[in-house]
Amino acid sequence: MLSIDEIKQLIELIDESTLDEFELETKDSKILLKKNKAVVTTPVMEAPVAAIQAPVQAPVVAQQDAPSTETSTEDTNLEVITSPMVGTFYASASPEDANFVSVGSKVSAQSVVCIVEAMKLFNEITADIDGEIAEILVSSGELVEFGQPLFKVRKK
Repeated sequence: MLSIDEIKQLIELIDESTLDEFELETKDSKILLKKNKAVVTTPVMEAPVAAIQAPVQAPVVAQQDAPSTETSTEDTNLEVITSPMVGTFYASASPEDANFVSVGSKVSAQSVVCIVEAMKLFNEITADIDGEIAEILVSSGELVEFGQPLFKVRKK
C-alpha cells in the first residue's frame, strides 16, 4: 500500500508530465489517476441539446461545411486556418497586449495568429500560409474544437 506522501508525489509527477491517465495495481490496492478531464467535457456541457445527443464531432463538421460553401461562392482564393486541438482560443499573448492579427493583417507561413490553451499549455498557432486575414471566426476566450475554423485567409 502506498503512503499519502507517495500518492502526492505520483500526482505531482503526472501533473508535470504529458500523461492523461495513470493506473497502478498491486495485489492489495489499485490507483487510477486521470488528469484534466474537465477540459474535454466543458465544450459538451455548453453545446445545444441536439449536439449532446449526436457525437461530439458532428457540430464541428456542420461548422466547417457552412463556411466552405460560402467561401466557394464568395472568393475561391480564401483558405481556412483551423484549430489543431481542443482548447481555449486567445487572440493575444495577454489581455494587455495587442491581438496577434486583425482583419487586413498580412501573414506569412510562420506568423503566429493566436494561442490555443490546452491542459494549461499555451500553444502558438501559425498561419502556415502567406496572405491576408479576411475574417476572424472566433472570439478571445472562446472554447474551440479540433478542426474548428478560426480564420479565413486570402492567399497572395
